Amino acid sequence: MQDLFSLKGRTALITGGSRGIGKMIAAGFLAHGAKVYVSSRKAEACDKAASELSAAGTCVSLPADVSSVEGVHGLAARFLAREDKLDILVNNAGAAWGAEFDSFPELGWDKVLDLNLKSPFFLTQALIGPLRAAAKDRVAKVINIASIDGVSVAGQETYSYGASKAGLIHLTKRMALRLAPDNIAVSAIAPGAFASDMNREARDHADAVAKMIPAGRVGTDEDMAGAAIYLASRAGDYVVGATLVVDGGVTHARG
Repeated sequence: MQDLFSLKGRTALITGGSRGIGKMIAAGFLAHGAKVYVSSRKAEACDKAASELSAAGTCVSLPADVSSVEGVHGLAARFLAREDKLDILVNNAGAAWGAEFDSFPELGWDKVLDLNLKSPFFLTQALIGPLRAAAKDRVAKVINIASIDGVSVAGQETYSYGASKAGLIHLTKRMALRLAPDNIAVSAIAPGAFASDMNREARDHADAVAKMIPAGRVGTDEDMAGAAIYLASRAGDYVVGATLVVDGGVTHARG
């Protein structure tokens, strides 16, 4: 029981790991002993984040744009040049787009669906070799970062975002059924309000946002890291296809 949440000796890759939720997860994994690769589209930001995170353990920067299948394959190739096993893949990179129904653009649809829904599938596919290699010794993990907007309907007109996250939750179930026999556990996290560049309301107006959350506050780094560590560690080995909602009770309040 003492090592239930240990990640010692494990290797993780986190997309969108240079900031926000991805960086929170990276910090948590490092604190529990994992070697972490972080990836993001902007190389300078990725390198800076990896340098900062390295104070807590081994963190390597692998900049990549995973919004296209070509970019996905490029990231997989760069990872495979360094490692032959992957214990934990966190599909976190994402985008959002808000616009009124009458003027919602095709660009806002395709950009969000490609990054939020298409890329997690094809990156997992591209890295299935090292995931299976790791799974020979212990359960390998794929953790998809969804959103409470994929569980219940948000008030904002973010049509493609909500649809992409709902799709990702369903995809998590389908992938989990396929990969469980390979000793790979696929699960998801559906975050609520966490301070980040994507959720600037929670970042810049935390007090106002907190009034709409039953728990009375926005999520902290520890809240997100704790959920991810649970799923990534031995403690979460029997969690297959489930989505862990981490939102302070918001989805229940939405009714």
